[in-house]
Amino acid sequence: MAPKKVHPIPGQMAYHNAEFLESDAARPIRFLSEFFQPAQIFDQEDIKNSIVFFGSARTLPPDEIKKRRKGCKDKKELARLDRLSKVADSYNAARELAAKLGKWINKRHHGYAIMTGGGPGIMEAGNRGASDVGTPSVGLNIKLPFEQHCNPYIDDELNLQFRYFFIRKYWFLRMARALVIFPGGFGTLDEAFEMLTLIQTDKYAQQMPVVIFDSNFWKKALNWEFFAETGMINPEDLKLFKFCDTVDEAYDFITSRLEEQSEGQVTFARTHAEEDSKNKK
Repeated sequence: MAPKKVHPIPGQMAYHNAEFLESDAARPIRFLSEFFQPAQIFDQEDIKNSIVFFGSARTLPPDEIKKRRKGCKDKKELARLDRLSKVADSYNAARELAAKLGKWINKRHHGYAIMTGGGPGIMEAGNRGASDVGTPSVGLNIKLPFEQHCNPYIDDELNLQFRYFFIRKYWFLRMARALVIFPGGFGTLDEAFEMLTLIQTDKYAQQMPVVIFDSNFWKKALNWEFFAETGMINPEDLKLFKFCDTVDEAYDFITSRLEEQSEGQVTFARTHAEEDSKNKK
């Protein structure tokens, strides 16, 4: 198929031509825009570090499930709500944990924010908890044909929209100082395993605390030990994260680890000088 023609407007600068900017030819420009605009936003809002929440966009809080069940006669919808009820407590836990971490941030950690994928479900819960206590609340929303829409608990100045998953992932990781992974599906697994891969391969600081919340869900969904038993990962890789089942346990683990670290200890990737030094050893 021939590429769609772009029609220049006489006298108009190319970067003002919306038709051109949406064309295949301008894709690299869109890439760069999604790299550079967030950098400017975070700099001007003085956001330097983040605690990132991953989890399903489909999660509903228990009270919302109860509300939707009332008067519902659709068997498929009732069956869906029954399935979601198995992990509904995750919403309240994410909100509570975000609020508790938010209070920790508010006391003495200027430059921190709670960051989520900006959508509904666990993302909404994380932003909502941050909003409850007045902590900077970041949402990195992704443009999708379904499911994803901005939740109302993101700070207006920190509500960012992305078209490309890989650039959105970059911004999830760029300032992350801690990560909490709540129950989720393919998207959550994709994000979580990419982060764990970067930590495992020493592309990200290994001391960053990673919480996998709700061990019952995650150990039933995945046989983590089998990865090590079959040599697919090293046994010590299972120590890159911690299973937590309560808000207090997750909070204590994250804050104790972060309190031990200095501002400069966490880096996104090695510098060229560090790589050269490591290779010479």
